[in-house]
Amino acid sequence: MRSPLGVIIFVSICLLMDWYLFQSVRLVMRNSGSTTKTVVTCVFWGISIFSALFFLTLPFLHQQLLNKLARNYLFAILIGLFIAKLVAILFFVLDDVRRALQWIITVLFTSKANAGISANTGDTAVISRSVFMSWLGITVGGSLFGTLFYGFSNKYNYKVISKKLKFEHLPPAFKGLKVVHISDIHSGSFTDKHAVGKGIEMILQQQPDLILFTGDLVNNMAVEMDEYKDVFSRLKAPMGVYSVLGNHDYGDYVQWPVDGLSKAQNLENLKKVHADMGWRLLMNEHVVFEKEGQRIVLLGIENWGAKARFPKYGRMDLAYEGAAHHPFKILMSHDPSHWDAEVLTKYPDIDLTLSGHTHGMQFGVEIPGLKWSPVQYMYKKWAGHYQEGRQHLYVNRGYGFIGYPGRVGVMPEITVLELSC
Repeated sequence: MRSPLGVIIFVSICLLMDWYLFQSVRLVMRNSGSTTKTVVTCVFWGISIFSALFFLTLPFLHQQLLNKLARNYLFAILIGLFIAKLVAILFFVLDDVRRALQWIITVLFTSKANAGISANTGDTAVISRSVFMSWLGITVGGSLFGTLFYGFSNKYNYKVISKKLKFEHLPPAFKGLKVVHISDIHSGSFTDKHAVGKGIEMILQQQPDLILFTGDLVNNMAVEMDEYKDVFSRLKAPMGVYSVLGNHDYGDYVQWPVDGLSKAQNLENLKKVHADMGWRLLMNEHVVFEKEGQRIVLLGIENWGAKARFPKYGRMDLAYEGAAHHPFKILMSHDPSHWDAEVLTKYPDIDLTLSGHTHGMQFGVEIPGLKWSPVQYMYKKWAGHYQEGRQHLYVNRGYGFIGYPGRVGVMPEITVLELSC
């Protein structure tokens, strides 16, 4: 939505939506005083016009100003309003469909004589909009916006999710191996260093044998980690800290150069950030762990997404070369769509794949008996544990956030996996 034409189309749609929504607002205010009507009208259209002007100027804002606005949550609030209005309008559309059907039935099945009587008494065939449906739509849309607003307070509300996984091919020497899995840090979105550090303390309290990070360290640029390298460099484990790249780490969503920095140099700088923190970045390669003469393999590939808009930098053939004879294999691959598209079909001896990427859309419902998020319509595997035969996949819900600076129902996650045989 960064192109001027795309923004103009989006703003035009928003204004049409506002006009349509305002018809219901007027209806529920029909018995209100003139002062109330005036205030509500001014506030409604004031927000509408402000939103339109913001999005129209968005493509021309300097990147630093845009980031500042994002930190102030303005972008998220306006998008949240748009979504809330869209949901409310669904109720109004249903009511208008009802009105249209009722009008057609009235016209087709009312006799001319009755129609004449109706005309003489001033009763036309026009069907009025339902006040109930108008109130219902406004209430549901308003509640959704309130929920999104409340979600701002959850963005650092880290949850530790522990799970025991049993594997037939895990060497006995590695029984009880404790792995902490985190993903999608997105340091460029952080505004509270202390809160981020509390999450790091929670990780260290788990006393993991191995810490694995599955990509998206930054939103776009390596400099986003400058303020947080000291925080994440505190992560230590006896078997080490290993990482891979995610789709955001390559800088594909920025027009380069930026302040004289090229895209290629930015990527090199980001690799150095991993090294400076003591993390071993795996670039289409693998490492072998040995204990009591028994071995397991950790493979890490660059980003590989089955969706067309995401890059396929990952090379499983390179990472897998020389690993086939080891009995147990863990794969770090940022995008969970890779599991269905390539891992299950071509590498049936990959025992455990760890991914992230989806964030659970940072919005959903996860309660006993119900697990739902809009992201499931884009990704079949979007959060938690999945299994097919001997192969397991775990999708981390993300440590950080991007776009919407909050979480509703899907909290930021620290995964603790205990492996057994």
